[in-house]
Amino acid sequence: MRNLALSTLSAVLLLGGVQTSSATECLAPSGPGGGWDFTCRTIGKLLTDLDQVDGAVRTVNMAGGTGAVGFAYVENKRSDDPDLIVATSTVAINQIAQKKYPGDLDTMRFVGMLGADVGVILVANHSPIETLDDLFAKLKDNPKSLVGAGDGFGSWDHVRYLLAAQAAGVGDLWRVMWVQFDGGTPAITQMIGGRIDVVTTDLSEAAGFLESGDIRALAVLSDEPVPAFPDIPTAKSLGYDVTGYNWRGIYVGGGVSDDAYNTWIDRLKTVYDSEGWKEAAKNNGLVPIWRAGEEFENYLEKQLKDVSEIVNSLEFK
Repeated sequence: MRNLALSTLSAVLLLGGVQTSSATECLAPSGPGGGWDFTCRTIGKLLTDLDQVDGAVRTVNMAGGTGAVGFAYVENKRSDDPDLIVATSTVAINQIAQKKYPGDLDTMRFVGMLGADVGVILVANHSPIETLDDLFAKLKDNPKSLVGAGDGFGSWDHVRYLLAAQAAGVGDLWRVMWVQFDGGTPAITQMIGGRIDVVTTDLSEAAGFLESGDIRALAVLSDEPVPAFPDIPTAKSLGYDVTGYNWRGIYVGGGVSDDAYNTWIDRLKTVYDSEGWKEAAKNNGLVPIWRAGEEFENYLEKQLKDVSEIVNSLEFK
């Protein structure tokens, strides 16, 4: 089935064609309005405003396969194009781990990440679970004792919940209950209503509910406390060596030269250091984080390894 899907995808790309130009383009492998679209439009505008490129950066939306269509298009049509950048995130690593992309990490050249939405583990304000220790103690005793929820089964929300459970020593991860929703917000609503025990999602989706007091955060999945919610402990500070960033960044085609690749690192660093990016990140609930080049690629290799272990434990094929 997967081979048939990829064959169909290749045929669409070969027959459909996409107009290109010599101007700088940012491919958002999703429809307008999502996180990848935000990445392209925000970074594109700043690249122009900061005189990092000539003229305006054109955002091109190419939805399909949670980024797989855009990935295949770049690989097949524009692998060596130095004027094309592609918005990406942790979601892409999760999809690669599940073999849902027509390639691997080394198919593309991942340039850098500029920020991340931080994962958070949540319970309702009326929940008897008071701490992260309480949560994991219940899961260790019986992995089916609690119902977790967030985005779809096998999504990054699901995987990072299991990564946290794994860090706590919970066994039989495939037995841990998960109910999928179309994002964190509806899952939180159901949790408040008492139908779900715990939600893992991006902190930005939970912010309003935390401020209203309807829910409590057991921990954020970050290296450091989040400035907007400094009182929420990190899982690391509680003794669990796990993070759950939904980072936002850029890749270029695998055939792009070293010179062009390094130029994009420099350009993105200029964007990252700008007041414009700091303001955009703050307004969209992102924590500014910079990793680029070899450091970024090493980070992704470890993330892919960790995610793949979870994926394999759930027997996704």
